[in-house]
Amino acid sequence: MPQQYKVTKRSKLLPYLFDILATNGGWSKKTIKQRLQSATVFVNGEVQTKHDFIVDDGDIIQIGVSKRAGHHHTSQQIKLDILHQDKDLIAINKPSGLLSVGTTKENKNHALALLRSQLTRTKERVQLWPVHRLDRDTSGILLFATSKEVREAVMDKWNVTEKTYLAVVEGSPKVESDTITQPLRLDEKEYRMHVGAHKHAKPTITHYKTVESKEKRSLLEVHIETGRQHQIRAHMAWMGNSIVGDERYGKKGGRMGLHAIRLSFIHPITQKNVLLEVDAPRDFYDLMC
Repeated sequence: MPQQYKVTKRSKLLPYLFDILATNGGWSKKTIKQRLQSATVFVNGEVQTKHDFIVDDGDIIQIGVSKRAGHHHTSQQIKLDILHQDKDLIAINKPSGLLSVGTTKENKNHALALLRSQLTRTKERVQLWPVHRLDRDTSGILLFATSKEVREAVMDKWNVTEKTYLAVVEGSPKVESDTITQPLRLDEKEYRMHVGAHKHAKPTITHYKTVESKEKRSLLEVHIETGRQHQIRAHMAWMGNSIVGDERYGKKGGRMGLHAIRLSFIHPITQKNVLLEVDAPRDFYDLMC
């Protein structure tokens, strides 16, 4: 039978599980991590595998749930939308809530594994390498290469690749369109980006323009010249307009308002321009309602 707990104070998921299961329940930390990685931990009815997922007062955690139809992805339950495919590169429309790649060998519920399974027609597994990554809760264009050489060739020119996103943010930017050049530094303990000058900070360039503004939220088109981890999320929060649903840099709730809508680059083999576009899903635009 699954065990159920009600959260009484804000915490990261894994430390909370350690507290209730290791300190008070006699579980080993290794077992707790395995439960989390094997998708048997649910927060408010949704499967959760991120160790740093934020749980808050009143959240309900269930442990030991092995299956619950409709609440988590398996290779049988989800078919990825392929936007582009040739012998060198494959692009998909990644849904929000799906990891780009796995964090452990046991975790098969991620885009890379699902795409390999979807494309494999014989006993020999299709070889794929991620060119870049999207955060779990970001939807949109995700690019894979069929060889390490092609991946490296695309990545070598990533700084001149056109990368465009849609973002739903809290409030309205003070300036309708602008460029943010604040450097970013990764805090590995908190797994978040700090904005501002620092000896370990890396240069970043984020351009944005306001597409639509309502009373409480705005829709932005964002173009990034660099591709730092959490770049858009950190820059929007620094600007005072955190992305809707971004619990790490803003407020918890719903799906995250970030979608990779356009990717344009020179194909490393054919030397032709490849333009990929996919509109955001309805639940993204619903964030503006």
